[in-house]
Amino acid sequence: MIKSVFPLIRLFYIWLLLILAIAGLVGSLSAVFLYSLQEVTLFRETHLWIIYMLPFAGMFIVWWYQRYGGNAQKGNNLLLEEYYYPTSPGVPWKMAPMVILTTLITHLFGGSAGREGTAVQYGGTVAAQFNKFVPLGKQEKRILLLCGIAAGFSSLFGTPLAGAIFAIEVVQLGKIRWRGVSAILATALLSNWVCSLYGDLHTHYPPIGEVPNWSFSIVAYLFLAGILFGLTSILFRYTGDVCRIGFQKIKQPLLRPFIGGILVILAVHLLQTTKHIGLGIPTIIDAFQQPLPPTDFLIKIGLTALTLSAGFKGGEVTPLFFIGATLGNALAPFIPLPLALLAATGFVSVFAGCTKTPLACTIMAMELFGWQYGAFFLTTCLISFVISGKKGIYSSQRIKNFKLF
Repeated sequence: MIKSVFPLIRLFYIWLLLILAIAGLVGSLSAVFLYSLQEVTLFRETHLWIIYMLPFAGMFIVWWYQRYGGNAQKGNNLLLEEYYYPTSPGVPWKMAPMVILTTLITHLFGGSAGREGTAVQYGGTVAAQFNKFVPLGKQEKRILLLCGIAAGFSSLFGTPLAGAIFAIEVVQLGKIRWRGVSAILATALLSNWVCSLYGDLHTHYPPIGEVPNWSFSIVAYLFLAGILFGLTSILFRYTGDVCRIGFQKIKQPLLRPFIGGILVILAVHLLQTTKHIGLGIPTIIDAFQQPLPPTDFLIKIGLTALTLSAGFKGGEVTPLFFIGATLGNALAPFIPLPLALLAATGFVSVFAGCTKTPLACTIMAMELFGWQYGAFFLTTCLISFVISGKKGIYSSQRIKNFKLF
C-alpha cells in the first residue's frame, strides 16, 4: 500500500515545485516587462525625435534574429508546434530575452505592436526549459508548456482565469483537452499573484455602467455588432497577409523593416498624432468615455500590419483591443447600446475572431469589466468567431471539428 502511494506523492511534489517555479519566474518577468513598457513608452512620448530611428531599430531586430534567433524567429507558432510535436528540438532559452528586448525596442522607437505575443513566448520558454531537468512524457510536456503560456498571459493582463482558458483553447480549439487543467489554472493564479506583488502594473478600464435589459432588439443589435467585429477580424488578418507578402517581395531582409519604419513615420507625420503607435492604451480608455474619430480602428489595423509584417516584434492582442474598442465606439451612433458596452464587446470580440479563442475572450471580458455582462460578451465573441471563419492569426494553430453552422 505504501509503495503504491509513494510514487503519487513524489509526482505531486514534482508538479508542485514546477508550478511554483514557473509562476514565480514568469510572474516576475511580467512585472519587469510591464514596468519597462511603461518606461519606454513614457520616454518615447517625451522625446518624439526617437521615432526617426525606427527604421534602424527594425534593421537591428531583423539582423539579430537572423544571426542568432534560429527557431525563435517562429514566435508563437513555435510554441504551438512544440505542443503538437513535443519530441521536436524544443523551445530555445534565448527566445525569452530576445523577444522581450526586441519588443521593448519596437515600442521605444514607435512601432505599432502589442505585448501578448511576448508574454506567451517568455512564459512558454520558461516552462519548456524544465523539460531538460525533469523527465516527463509527451502529455506532461504539453501540460507544462500550457502552464507557461497561461502564466505569461494571466500575469501580463491580470486575468488568471482567462489566461488558463486561453492556453487550453488556443492550441486546439474544437478538440479541447482538459487534462492538466488544475496545474494550468494554479500556475495562472500564482503567476498573476506574483506579478501583483511588484505593484499595480495592470491597466484599469472605465466601468461600463448599468446592465441593459434583455430584449429581442438588444439581441439583434448584439448580433449585428458581432458580425461587424468578425468582419474586422478578417480585415486585420487580410491586411497583415497582404503586407507580409508585399515585404517578402523585397529580397534584402534588412530593407523590409527600414521601409516599414519609414512608412510608419510618414503616417505619424500625416496624422499629426502618436496615438496610433505603441500600445495605444490611452485611446483604448478614451473609447469607453467619449466619441472618437471613426477611422481610428482602420488606422491601427494598417500601422500594426506594417509594423509586424516588416519584422518588428510584439504581440497582436493589445492592437486588437484598440481596434475592437474604437470600432465599438464608432458604432455607437448607429447601434443604440451604451458606448462603454460597445467598446468592451469590441475590445474582446475582434480578439476572439483573430485568435479563435471565444471562451477565453469572454472570460477575460468578465474579469476586466464585470461578470454581470457575461451574456453580452459571450454573444458577440461567438458571433465574431463564427463570422471570421476558420483561419486565425496563428498559422500553426489547429482547429478541429470546425463548423460555421
